[in-house]
Amino acid sequence: MRIAVLKESAAGEHRVAATPETVKKFIALGASVAIEEGAGTGASIPDESYREAGAEVVTGPQAVAGADIVLGVQAPDPLALAGAQPGAWIAAMFDPFAARERVDAYAAAGFEALAMEFMPRITRAQSMDVLSSQSNLAGYKAVIASADTYGRAFPMMMTAAGTVQAARVFVMGVGVAGLQAIATAKRLGAQVSATDVRSATKEQIQSLGAKPIFVENVAGIEGEGSGGYATEMSEEYQAAQAELVSSHIAKQDIVITTALIPGRAAPRLVSDAQIASMKPGSVIFDLAVAQGGNVEGSVADQVTQKHGVKIIGYANTAGHLAADASALYSRNLYNFLSAFWDAEQGKPVLDEEIGDAVRLTQGGQVVSARLMK
Repeated sequence: MRIAVLKESAAGEHRVAATPETVKKFIALGASVAIEEGAGTGASIPDESYREAGAEVVTGPQAVAGADIVLGVQAPDPLALAGAQPGAWIAAMFDPFAARERVDAYAAAGFEALAMEFMPRITRAQSMDVLSSQSNLAGYKAVIASADTYGRAFPMMMTAAGTVQAARVFVMGVGVAGLQAIATAKRLGAQVSATDVRSATKEQIQSLGAKPIFVENVAGIEGEGSGGYATEMSEEYQAAQAELVSSHIAKQDIVITTALIPGRAAPRLVSDAQIASMKPGSVIFDLAVAQGGNVEGSVADQVTQKHGVKIIGYANTAGHLAADASALYSRNLYNFLSAFWDAEQGKPVLDEEIGDAVRLTQGGQVVSARLMK
């Protein structure tokens, strides 16, 4: 069983799909590991560290030669996989809904594409969940970047020269990223509030010491989606929430938006009128900017300014913490493959529940039920 790890080719992608730690673990299972030269540079992992872990460090196309499994962060172009075994597994993040043509190309090439972002959110797959591991870091980075852009201090400071008031931070969307954003902002000393369409998150917000901002006594909420994701709300609830949020946003110094709906464009949470109501010098971080954005006027990897408010957001927020993001992501991959490792066959054998969930292509066909709806 030969496992290959390529250097990421996407612009601005500094993460890597294996670390010396996971290389050692794969070798302990009986696999051989080939790493493309320079694959770990962006995550501060030199080639020599991989060699010391037992990997073979090779150049370019040689990395995939004879590979049974190829690991990636963002799925590589199928043309870069020439030389891999027929039917080789490619475990990576595919962005299947937005990049359907690439999925079709994998099927045509005869590879078995395994989309790590399709990992089901079930108890036994928690350690394999790349969306959670990367979103956790993204929520942290959003607060740190906002604090750096904001022209004032976060905590209350009582000095001989007077008192500096604590920054007010409002987090919209309380998934993994939102919860980490709340926790980070609290650690920095801010006054934190948060909202979500899922009523179950209210207790989570309070448990972190933040103030929940929720619409009360309005029927028609439909926010409790399957697998822990949010779905759309009723029109009545949307109107009530917009009114509540508008009055709250006007008092905030920092707003962090995190709302995503799988397979759809990011929902619009903050309008131009709401931005205009904020104080000059305020900051908005749009964590959903790569999927169309929660904030009107947000642009990926640019700081835009509207009505005196700075709007920021990264296309690849977790990638700005490449070393830690790579460490967590590579463990997700190892946990996934090792959980199904068959010692007698010397390779992983997926079950139906998780295998069918993540598998996009097999036998020259697109087989994912989620892509056939």
